[in-house]
Amino acid sequence: MSVPDADRALGGTDQPNAARMYDYFLGGSHNFAADRSAADGLLRVAPDARANARENRAFLRRVVGYLLGAGVRQFLDLGSGIPTAGNVHEITHATDPEARVTYVDVEPIAVETSRVLLAGVPNAEIVHADLREPSTVLKRATLLDRTQPIAVLAVSVLHFVPESDDPTGVLGAYLDALVDGSYLALSHVVVDEAPPPESEDGLAVYRRTATPVTLRNSGQVTAFFHGHPLAEPGLVPVSDWRADGPAEPSAIHGAVARVTL
Repeated sequence: MSVPDADRALGGTDQPNAARMYDYFLGGSHNFAADRSAADGLLRVAPDARANARENRAFLRRVVGYLLGAGVRQFLDLGSGIPTAGNVHEITHATDPEARVTYVDVEPIAVETSRVLLAGVPNAEIVHADLREPSTVLKRATLLDRTQPIAVLAVSVLHFVPESDDPTGVLGAYLDALVDGSYLALSHVVVDEAPPPESEDGLAVYRRTATPVTLRNSGQVTAFFHGHPLAEPGLVPVSDWRADGPAEPSAIHGAVARVTL
């Protein structure tokens, strides 16, 4: 059986998927031939794509550690993709096995893979829902106690949500459902100057997926926080956010805000 045929037998498709491309960049095994081909194509025009993915993953690890230190014990991971190594529940449960983690994704293969990976894992669940439908997500996230603080994580996912779907309004709906002392953490590709011509080649790769990339500037990304105060150092490249060592600059920027009512 050829590799593409084997991929299809495992549920793979001929259309690349951004979440599985991300898994490939992180060295994971939950990706298919179409994803690897698209990711390799992206690396040819954007050689820093793998480094950006890994810096973003390190940012997630530091953010979750920061939130645990702030006393948060509930996490809602929007557009979680496939929970590969260094995922949220592994980080949280190393500190507190009672911490609750709800992953959310709409892509069927990511959801089914997550269910297999999370089978038998206490205090962790995967919800099959579209993050653009907050009421549905919150209704299905039965593991979470909304009378207690929750950290909403939107890490490297909102640049796959077009302006026509009103990502600012979507996040506002999640924030409105949280109690005081909750948090919003996100990362997003930020372009504050005219992108170089070669960036169009990278965008073209993602147009082959079901989730093309939307570029935004730092002002647009800051607006996602709806005025809630950002923890230091604010919105910065993920490689600079409370970094624990030297790292390469990243086009992905991230920040964390405390929900104050």
